[in-house]
Amino acid sequence: MARRARAGILGFTGYSGAELVRILKAHPHAEPVLLEHRAVSDSELPVGENTSRIPFDTSAMEGEGLDVVFLATSLEVAMEAVPRILDAGIRCVDLSAAFRLRSVSDYRRWYGVEHSCPELLGEASYGLPEFFREMVRISRLVANPGCYPTAASLCIRPLIVAAILDRPPGVICDAKSGVSGAGRKPSLKTHFCEVTENFSAYSVLNHRHVPEILYTTDLDENELGFTAQLLPLHRGILETIYVRTAESMEWEDLHRIYAKEYSGEPFVRIFPKGRLPDLRGVQGTNYCDIGFRVDPESRRVVVVAAIDNLVKGAAGQAVQNMNLQLGYPETAGLTGGRGQE
Repeated sequence: MARRARAGILGFTGYSGAELVRILKAHPHAEPVLLEHRAVSDSELPVGENTSRIPFDTSAMEGEGLDVVFLATSLEVAMEAVPRILDAGIRCVDLSAAFRLRSVSDYRRWYGVEHSCPELLGEASYGLPEFFREMVRISRLVANPGCYPTAASLCIRPLIVAAILDRPPGVICDAKSGVSGAGRKPSLKTHFCEVTENFSAYSVLNHRHVPEILYTTDLDENELGFTAQLLPLHRGILETIYVRTAESMEWEDLHRIYAKEYSGEPFVRIFPKGRLPDLRGVQGTNYCDIGFRVDPESRRVVVVAAIDNLVKGAAGQAVQNMNLQLGYPETAGLTGGRGQE
């Protein structure tokens, strides 16, 4: 029997980390190893006692024979951890935002931090497999995309590639996420009493995920309006994107564009005419569902996308990237889920 890959998880007590453990415990070619960089009580553990736990240090990781390490941590922790992982000869998939942008000035502007290892920014591959698959295959460091940019980029980029947009009116992206997207660390804005029976916008005009969408779509900043909103739900992202086309188009014209772009893609589902995605359809899955409406007379197009923010928006996409890095089938460990077409 072939050896199963050993996949370390740093930050396994958070929502994305726990989702990684869940997926990897059922993976046919890999198994999780919990990495401790701080004291963790048994009550914090997301899984049973049969999962290996080792300290996060070079000798322990080398002794365990780790093939890859997932970072489900803050970007500050990731900046400190990634060089140590790479120096140990271990591949890395970083779920934090530490290596998603291309320059230190971008980090200073959008995250308000000085990047501690800028020499790795140019090396990191942006881990949206539908667009950067071949780069991910050969990379030792993959920057897993943010949840909002995953859905937005999959919707917008085909329209840019096909050169059908009327660009001066811009692209409006109205994005809504469940509360787990904010992470497990307690805060006032995610407190039950603040979230329940409520609906609110946040980080208006300066959301940290904007530069990722610009990077993947080649839009200019003045062409994109992005607003994130917090749903009183545990998980899921629904994005509604408004554009105008340069010329009048029918629904079938747009469908051909998306069908061509995502032909053969295992985790992008284009909906038939008359149907639009919803959150229930993607819950617990690695799918991005896309549907749209077209008004030929006004040239308006509305594109709707749904993902599970903890799977395609985080842990599932990270495993998809690991599969590419290690040469496994891209869908390995990711074909299950509760979503319904």
